[in-house]
Amino acid sequence: MNLDRRTVLIGGGAGVGLIVAFALWPRHLASDLPVRAGEQAFGNFIKVARDGRVTVAIPQAETGQGIWTGLAQIVADELGAAWDSVAVEPAPLAKAYANPLAKEQGWPDDLRITAGSTSVRAFERPLREAAATARAMLIGAAADRWNILPSDCEAADGYVINGVRTFSFGELAEEAADRSPPRNAPLRSTKRGRLIGQPLQRLDGPAKSNGNLRFAGDVRLPGMLFASAWLAPPGGKLNAYAKDAASRVPAVRHVIAAERSLAVAADTWWAADHGLQAADPKFSGPRTPHDIRPAFEEALANGDAQSWFSRGDYNRTVRGSHPLASTYYVAPTLHLGLEPLTATARFTGDHLELWVPTQAADAARARAEKAAGASRVTLYPMPVGEPGGRALEADAIPLAIELAKATGRPIQLSLSQSSSQNHDHPSGGAIARMMALPGVGGITAAWKMRLATAGGFGAVLAALNGGDPPAKPGRPDLDGAVPPYGIPHVAIDAVPVPVPYEAGYMRGSPQRELTFFTEGFVDELARIAGMEPLGFRMAMLGGNPRLARCFETVSQAAQWDGGGPGSTMGIAGCSAYGSHIALVANATIGEDQRIKVHRLVAAVDCGRVVNSGLVTQQITGGLIWALAQATMPAPEWALGMPRSRALRDLALPRLGDAPDFTIRLIGSTAAPGGVSGLGPAVLAPAVANAIFAATGKRMRSLPFDPMAAA
Repeated sequence: MNLDRRTVLIGGGAGVGLIVAFALWPRHLASDLPVRAGEQAFGNFIKVARDGRVTVAIPQAETGQGIWTGLAQIVADELGAAWDSVAVEPAPLAKAYANPLAKEQGWPDDLRITAGSTSVRAFERPLREAAATARAMLIGAAADRWNILPSDCEAADGYVINGVRTFSFGELAEEAADRSPPRNAPLRSTKRGRLIGQPLQRLDGPAKSNGNLRFAGDVRLPGMLFASAWLAPPGGKLNAYAKDAASRVPAVRHVIAAERSLAVAADTWWAADHGLQAADPKFSGPRTPHDIRPAFEEALANGDAQSWFSRGDYNRTVRGSHPLASTYYVAPTLHLGLEPLTATARFTGDHLELWVPTQAADAARARAEKAAGASRVTLYPMPVGEPGGRALEADAIPLAIELAKATGRPIQLSLSQSSSQNHDHPSGGAIARMMALPGVGGITAAWKMRLATAGGFGAVLAALNGGDPPAKPGRPDLDGAVPPYGIPHVAIDAVPVPVPYEAGYMRGSPQRELTFFTEGFVDELARIAGMEPLGFRMAMLGGNPRLARCFETVSQAAQWDGGGPGSTMGIAGCSAYGSHIALVANATIGEDQRIKVHRLVAAVDCGRVVNSGLVTQQITGGLIWALAQATMPAPEWALGMPRSRALRDLALPRLGDAPDFTIRLIGSTAAPGGVSGLGPAVLAPAVANAIFAATGKRMRSLPFDPMAAA
């Protein structure tokens, strides 16, 4: 019988049906969480066990950013739990765990996704409200036992407390879970036992340190084979291969050819990959230039630009004048993660099980269901070992499924590091013509950015929705293109760039590219106006006091010297992801013509800080990652794919090359902002501006090439 959830139909008297208002009956919290013996669920995010253990269901993927810890800490603080009693588990694949910011970001509103520095911003409020509700229910149960008012109790350190009397959460859990939840539980106001903001130990730290945390490549199943594969270039196909040569490699069990791939399955991955090399497959593919920049330059010069943002009247303001102009370029960037493209598939009758690293679990399961046909699919999201965003697509899934079907055995597909690079979906890349007209006192009166970019996230979203990549580039994502300064007349025009490669999602993009353009050009304008770069910025930040405070704080922490000729200091800042950051870099060019960054000082306002240790780690890690991307050689292209390169040949920063770091966190009561993309956004312009101060060379292209700088 289907009943409205607000009413209950009960039988009474002589078969008479009575409708009783649901509000008169106990209202239990609905939950999608599986519970074990001795556990009680309090809604969709929290379970409390008889032994006092508090388990938090985490809807976001752990990519190294510490989100298992950050989201659990929000719950523990609001609930009043003891940190040593808190555990985490992945949330079930259910609609209740969709990213609340998805629609705001322009994504499908029911999408469960870890991207765009949204995790804390999206889930802080829902988790606090869930924890407040659970805390109210636990306090209510204790108050009933003591026959006192709930207002006479508080929760802290895993106990409900009234004077010297206490009940542990575990003692109250079963009784509390049977209570009707309050409709609007108040958020915690006591200062006792607060955890928010503290640099608590990461929950994933010990398991990662001792090797116990299992990633997708660690999955082992009875009878499992290991597979390696080579895939065709975009638009290409498999033309020839030596099957007999592959089959002669010891331990090789299957050679599976398809129109766009060749895979070898064996008892070990080493044997599978050697069998693949012995097969020496030949693929067709489109001829593409070694250097992709001319395609961007052509689009910038001749492409059909669409207005993306407009404020004031730029054209009228500059009419009859000659605005200052410069061109900036950021090459497409590869992810270069240590975790290769991988997925493990097992069929048991018509039931398919998948183990895969993914940042969009529901979409990955939908992709698997499409590839598996009529089979029932269970997907196990694994921790992500590639933090740059490549795991958003999980595109090893269809091939792993096909191999499991073809062999009749569980299969773990792992592409080699070389093949993973060939089939990377890099950041889209961008080129911009920056134009500005100085106003009174040198302050900028009008600003224009004409940008050509390949984007990338649109194709990713299409894949996540089960569709094909768009036939031509769509409206690009330019979040961060509008300068954070009070410039009255601003125009942002965008031109899509048709490129032969498949662009994808990259951590920190497009803010990384756009901030490089903006902050590099602002530095140029300050020099032309004869103004000190920090003062020039501060004069235009009246409408952005939080960013202004970051600049003020970082200048003091770094002992900013003005960045004049002979200085080695450069400065940059941005507002992104609901947060603000300013960075001072000390950098020079060495005798070997390589850029050396000596010191990085950052000031960050990310609103309410959940875990100061995580924020510091994310800013530091993002700066190091961006430094590597800014100084390694640009990708080379062939057949619509990036050429693979050994990591040892990329001149990646080593421990001895790491600069000194100082990270200052600015206290704020504002809503939490994202942080994982902040470091990548400001590193390149701050370093470029430092190099100009030190040498007079203006670095307008990424990755940096000191020999080619103007």
